[in-house]
Amino acid sequence: MRESLSPTDAAVGLAEPSGNQFSVLNPATEEHIASVPDHDSHYALQQIPIATAAGAAWASTTPRHRADIMHNVYAVLIENRDRLAGLITSEMGKTLKEAAGEVQYAADYVRWYAEELVRPGGGYRENPHGGSTILIKRSPVGLAVLISPWNFPMAMITRKIAPAIASGSPAIVKPANLTPLTTLLTVELMVQAGVPEDLVRVVTTTRASEFSEAVLGDPRVRKLSFTGSTQVGSTLLGVASHNVIKSSMELGGNAPFIVFDDADLDRAIAGAIAAKLRNGGQSCIAANRFYVQEGIAEDFIQGFSEQMSSITLGPGEQESTQLGPMIDHKAAQRMQDLVADAVAGGATVRAGGSAPEGPGYFFEATVLDGVATDADVFTTEIFGPIAPIRRFSHQSEVLEAANDTPFGLAGYVFTENLDRALNVADALETGLVGINQGVPSNAAAPFGGLKQSGMGREGSGEGLEEYQEMRFYNIARKETH
Repeated sequence: MRESLSPTDAAVGLAEPSGNQFSVLNPATEEHIASVPDHDSHYALQQIPIATAAGAAWASTTPRHRADIMHNVYAVLIENRDRLAGLITSEMGKTLKEAAGEVQYAADYVRWYAEELVRPGGGYRENPHGGSTILIKRSPVGLAVLISPWNFPMAMITRKIAPAIASGSPAIVKPANLTPLTTLLTVELMVQAGVPEDLVRVVTTTRASEFSEAVLGDPRVRKLSFTGSTQVGSTLLGVASHNVIKSSMELGGNAPFIVFDDADLDRAIAGAIAAKLRNGGQSCIAANRFYVQEGIAEDFIQGFSEQMSSITLGPGEQESTQLGPMIDHKAAQRMQDLVADAVAGGATVRAGGSAPEGPGYFFEATVLDGVATDADVFTTEIFGPIAPIRRFSHQSEVLEAANDTPFGLAGYVFTENLDRALNVADALETGLVGINQGVPSNAAAPFGGLKQSGMGREGSGEGLEEYQEMRFYNIARKETH
């Protein structure tokens, strides 16, 4: 068993020596944290037989054995909460409080699937015509390729690894090149907790397309799970189709946040802050478009703007910080461009609106009132701390506007009328809806979107099924006397 690694050492803990490396930077300071091997497709392909062999042995173990190890993984991750949270903050930028919350959220997926895997799905039924019995069972899907994003570098990886190994499947993991250290440390801790070292292989690389083309071209790969942009997801689906690889995609979003006149004002504002500023707005389910009914609009916008104006920017390591940096310079510059475009189209800045001088990729918590429907900030995924607002009169009007997007991941509804809440939630073309709450995600819930926001689900029992194949045995029976 390896000795425990420091956060920086974890960058190379699961990788073979490589001549090429890339740097990981702290987005709050722009300082170098660590250098990580920049592996090529040859190295990635070498991991396939290693993981496949480990997977065959792992699949032959009992569900109870796998569950016990996964419970141990949960305990080890929680024991290392501070270490993991510090690393998340260093390479991604979120506050330590949020990072600690992510560690718990990530570990919850491990615990959930440790419990779920001992309740395997299946079935038993009689042939309607007689003469046989049909037995239905689920088997491991096989080698899974897991491609994770930078915004939740621990939670998004355990949400994929946990159901894979729970099902009995091995995995090859490619973390985002902006935040590889958290994944490397997480997997290292899993190994320390008893997960076979060869079962989950991590490939760090800046050559994402080369990696995907290579590994998805190998017939031993039977599962692909990707979280990221719709554009990249669509491309990966095309590559995966050549070998008919079972795929799940969690893609882009453009979440509407709807506040009706009868909403509890304080709860709506608190929900808006949570839905907008969680992870600095760098979340696929972040509230993207705010629709506020005319009767409550001014009170809501004023209260929301006051709270957004009071948000403290700073490095995530500082206790006073409420909003950390954007992930990189390009992201911060995009926020400035979105604000400029909205203002040019007639919007009014009610809070924030600019980037402070460096170092660091910071942008203020921003509220824009009276945003045009064709403004870039209203039609694209923001992925930052900008809240564009429009006012509406009638329920039918806001539903038409909310659904006028190719995306359908998350939506939010604030109202004290239960009938309206459920009717609007039913009418929204989204995979999940937060009703009077701004953070709807949960390990026990089937996370995923409609339309171009993806396919398949993560979390819940449905998430385990994504890593299983359904099979049936038709057992002939004859009469006995």
